[in-house]
Amino acid sequence: MPRKPKARRVCEVPICRKFYSSDEPNQEVKQDVVMSVEEFETIRLIDYINLTQEECAVQMNVARTTVQKIYADARNKLAVFVVEGGKLIISGGSYELCSEGNCKKRKERKQKYFCTNK
Repeated sequence: MPRKPKARRVCEVPICRKFYSSDEPNQEVKQDVVMSVEEFETIRLIDYINLTQEECAVQMNVARTTVQKIYADARNKLAVFVVEGGKLIISGGSYELCSEGNCKKRKERKQKYFCTNK
């Protein structure tokens, strides 16, 4: 019996959880791309905050190899969404929110989103 996945530490959940391409309405419906919250967190920490995979692993309380796998999966899902269009949904996963409230670099840089579906 496989063990239960370890909860990854996530600093904050995304403000916008659904993204849509602006395809014509009569084009064929693409399959939804579902990205977990921890996959989003690796993209946020590595690509947006510019942490290394090692720093990201410390932040999320997992091994670097785990971050490497999560990050590769997240990048693949982003590529599918950008190339094929459709809908990107950020949902689910095995994570716990950071209770400290002062995660690394949070004070240096805040997330800025343009979100139309509040």
